Amino acid sequence: MEIDHLKSSLTASMAQLSIKGVKAQNEDCIGIRLPEEPLLTTKGMVAVIADGVSSADAGKEASEASVQGFLSDYFATPDSWTVKTSGQKILTALNRWLYGQGQKHIDEERGYITTLSALVIKSQTAFIFHIGDTRIYRYRAGSLEQLTKDHTAHVAPGKSYLARAMGIDLNLDIDFRTEPVEPGDLFILTTDGVHDFIPHAHKKLIVERAGTDLQKICDDLIQIAADNQSPDNLSCQALKIESVGKANADDLYRKLSELPFPPALSPGMVLDGYKVLKEIHASTRSQLYVVEDQESGCQFVMKTPSVNYEDDPAYIERFIMEEWVGSRINSQYVVKVAPPLRPRQFVYYLVEHIDGMPLAEWIVQNPNPDVTVVVEMIEKIAKGLRAFHRRETLHQDLKPDNIIINRSGDPVIIDFGSVYVAGVQEISTVLQRDFILGTAGYGAPEYKYGRRPTESADLYSVAVICYEMLTGKLPYGEKIESCNSLNDYSKLKYSPSYHHNPLVPIWMDGAIKRAVQVDSRTRYEVISEFVFDLSHPNSMYADESALPLVERNPLLFWKSVSGVLLVSLMVSLAYRCG
Repeated sequence: MEIDHLKSSLTASMAQLSIKGVKAQNEDCIGIRLPEEPLLTTKGMVAVIADGVSSADAGKEASEASVQGFLSDYFATPDSWTVKTSGQKILTALNRWLYGQGQKHIDEERGYITTLSALVIKSQTAFIFHIGDTRIYRYRAGSLEQLTKDHTAHVAPGKSYLARAMGIDLNLDIDFRTEPVEPGDLFILTTDGVHDFIPHAHKKLIVERAGTDLQKICDDLIQIAADNQSPDNLSCQALKIESVGKANADDLYRKLSELPFPPALSPGMVLDGYKVLKEIHASTRSQLYVVEDQESGCQFVMKTPSVNYEDDPAYIERFIMEEWVGSRINSQYVVKVAPPLRPRQFVYYLVEHIDGMPLAEWIVQNPNPDVTVVVEMIEKIAKGLRAFHRRETLHQDLKPDNIIINRSGDPVIIDFGSVYVAGVQEISTVLQRDFILGTAGYGAPEYKYGRRPTESADLYSVAVICYEMLTGKLPYGEKIESCNSLNDYSKLKYSPSYHHNPLVPIWMDGAIKRAVQVDSRTRYEVISEFVFDLSHPNSMYADESALPLVERNPLLFWKSVSGVLLVSLMVSLAYRCG
């Protein structure tokens, strides 16, 4: 199953032109790509314009490498990534390559330097990346607006220099912004050889006179700039949005419900050539069955949707998304989605069958686990989780019931029912998307009190699981399940893990405590830091003497308090009797 239901009917017309003008060679480079589905939905369409810096001998090579690199690499990035992540990673890599090339030829004074502006239209949003003095304009409802800001510094009347460009420095500062897109929007990209030699009001007049003829807009802008004695290369692109239409609710529901929900299944029944062996889980939202392919004899786990939601398009969309996401995650510590062996007649999907036990059962069977074994398992869970995060995807429901310990003793993350995919959220839909919060006790507090979850929310869940594996308890006890606001969470008190398991080192507990902080801003920035501190004593948490006595040894603390109270009482009685 793919996410065809999200197709936004994005259509556009376009034109472009680039000439050398009075210069000996053309150091500008331009490119537009309007991909086919599914890339048009998941990645959008792209226009890129670059102006190789004339004072750098390799300006032409720099502009060509930047435009060609962006157009090819952008569409090769994961479709779960946001436009911002994809664009910034590509531009950063291109900049490093340009800078490196310049350093290789520094003796020849061949600088690989170029300006660049890139426009990505995805769904109903324009994403703009900008470095230098190329420009992006938008013409809408009789107004021509410049959407980029020139990175130039004026040193004297009529004199300025380029303050920012690709290839100048190892570090790259990219302007990024987003704008809503409407049908009829006209985007125009130009190099400074064009826009610097035409007054703004005249540009607007040229656009209006050309009407719907985009090639005439490009031709006229370049011709008038040349007539105005432009000494530079001249390049222009025009891209008009014809439609950003998305299916209405009825159309979307029909698309989502093309296949029926399967009936309730029981052992012995056959669905699409898969024989049901047993049911392993059932809830109000879905069912899981162990099935055997009658042709190959291979066993899988089949997940089917609950008939309670067969008229709920938001639920159906999320169910379809589970397979889409799972097929894009690649880790030995994440359950693998199995491609269908034949056309489906019903809505369901298959994953590999893992022979093992849920982590929840492992915790019950191992009340006093070896601390090093727990740390090793958490390291593997973290590796599986990083496979999600590399795809800009959050699991959002990590808990012992969603982790299987296989026969080799390795943990495997299962279930994609609550995932958040950043790239998909950029695709507009008429649906009120079905957001499922993490399980109480394991889900990060920000799910309840309203702050947008990040990767640290999954980190929180991993740390809670680590705590439970070591102690059999939760770090804040059962009260956390009734918390709904930041004020509720602020009243919770963390119980050190070594109070329940004296084999847990204090420095290890310090790492866990930091990872389960209510305020996500005080947790570790990345999960790898937490995993490192679980096996390498961090001096910040290693000094037991720095801890209050009530945390180091609560029994001794309360004995001391009782002793002091007893002495005080005896002194008081003796004083009264005297």
